[in-house]
Amino acid sequence: MNAKNKSLVEIILIGFFIAFSHQSDAGEPMAPRGVLKPFDKKSLESFSTWLKNTGSQDPQNVFRLEHGVLRCGDEDMGYIATKDPYKDYHLQIEYKWGRKNPKDKNVRNSGVLLHGSGPDGSQNGLWKTSIECQLAQGCEGDLILIKGKKNDGTIFPGSISSKTITAEDGKTRWHPEGKSTPYSGKQFWWSKHQAFFKELVDTRGKDDIASPLGEWTKVECICKGTGIIIKINGIVVNECFDANPSGGQILLQSEGHEVFFRNMEIRPLGYEPVDTRTK
Repeated sequence: MNAKNKSLVEIILIGFFIAFSHQSDAGEPMAPRGVLKPFDKKSLESFSTWLKNTGSQDPQNVFRLEHGVLRCGDEDMGYIATKDPYKDYHLQIEYKWGRKNPKDKNVRNSGVLLHGSGPDGSQNGLWKTSIECQLAQGCEGDLILIKGKKNDGTIFPGSISSKTITAEDGKTRWHPEGKSTPYSGKQFWWSKHQAFFKELVDTRGKDDIASPLGEWTKVECICKGTGIIIKINGIVVNECFDANPSGGQILLQSEGHEVFFRNMEIRPLGYEPVDTRTK
């Protein structure tokens, strides 16, 4: 084999291994046995990354962990994902917005993606199959089903359902006594999502419970079996059931707006912290 042909074969093999590495699942989801605090580590060794323009590489340092705070930048769009997949857990995390994107007039946008499954970037080269807890301004706690592809290239048969009522704008709102509603391509709006809300940067709905701009907002995602409960600043704002997938990786979005995350904890269900204070 001459040098030219040998180089061509090497390029093909490298491409094959790169492609294959992004077709692999992370394994079977497991319930956490103790409280996991990934940001306590000095590196992002517990995570993998995916970016629209550079795949698994992050040459612009879109994702940086410093002193327990994760920065998700606005240089590219994508996500950071736990390497391990989970099921039956209680996720707690806090976020706040960073610098304003002068190119975007729409609300600041990010999200926590639950039960990430299948290949990276399998939904329009950007996301993977998951269930999004929306963090966009005014939309905190909305639920969105993201349907990517399976390893064989077929569409993942994802699903969620929720109990909903119909608001004056004709869109769903979560209500514990509402009608059982299968997901049909439109997000399940959180309980008090303002009707006809105009999603312009740094605007708020009249009943929003997220913290003011510049302050930290606490998000909780309680995943039990095929059910998910969403809390914002301690208040239940949304819920879904019949979730498929019902477990997987946990992803934090970079969606064109700088955002910071801290105090990430993945807890076993029913975990109660021990009070070590002197009585």
